[in-house]
Amino acid sequence: MTGFGVDIGGSGIKGAPVDTELGRLSAERFRIETPQPSTPDDVGAVVVEVVRHYNWTGPVGVTFPGVITNGVVRTAANMDHHWVDLEGEELLSGLLGAPVRLINDADAAGIAEMKFGAGQGHKGLVLMITLGTGLGSAAFFAGQLIPNTELGHIEVDGHDAEDRAAARVRDDEGLKWSEYAERLQRYFKALEDVLWPELFIVGGGISTKAGKFLPRLKLRTPIEPAALGNEAGIVGAALAAAQ
Repeated sequence: MTGFGVDIGGSGIKGAPVDTELGRLSAERFRIETPQPSTPDDVGAVVVEVVRHYNWTGPVGVTFPGVITNGVVRTAANMDHHWVDLEGEELLSGLLGAPVRLINDADAAGIAEMKFGAGQGHKGLVLMITLGTGLGSAAFFAGQLIPNTELGHIEVDGHDAEDRAAARVRDDEGLKWSEYAERLQRYFKALEDVLWPELFIVGGGISTKAGKFLPRLKLRTPIEPAALGNEAGIVGAALAAAQ
């Protein structure tokens, strides 16, 4: 069965048709840089371009880096402020002329990892943490999603965790991998001390370089890179639309 997923990020918007039974892209993904400013109209136009690149006409799953409740965008920390309180699902559905399921980006990535990736078989608390322009999170217990957790915005050492530990910050500040790992150590330790998860899964584009920083972390909780890499959001979006 084939679905379609689009992953809206702070730096890029990418999408592809997805084999929802095997959990993998059925064609090479198509990516366009996120317009700046990232207004709803401009981002919506890019989503349409990505979908039409494949001549897709069916339902579409779309991720967004913010809290989503009943199709409404509630936060947009790394996107234009005009997204806040917007009927995002309705907007995108109208532009595409097709049903749209709008879902938090980390939640979508986590859905894919729980079904097809590193989270398979885990029944305790699993936390998916995505490191990118922002710092996203998804929580699962007994295999079920607890939506919109926003654990990337907890306070660590007097700072919003995202401002210290997002992958963007490593680039912006020119941090060495050892320095970046120290910040991740503080963040993940804060999470495990209050939540006691069974597993951490690390996603986002930087997960392809997990060998440079994950082995430096000293945690009691097992921590693994996302098996689906940076494609997890696209796959999870397609799965959400199919449901």
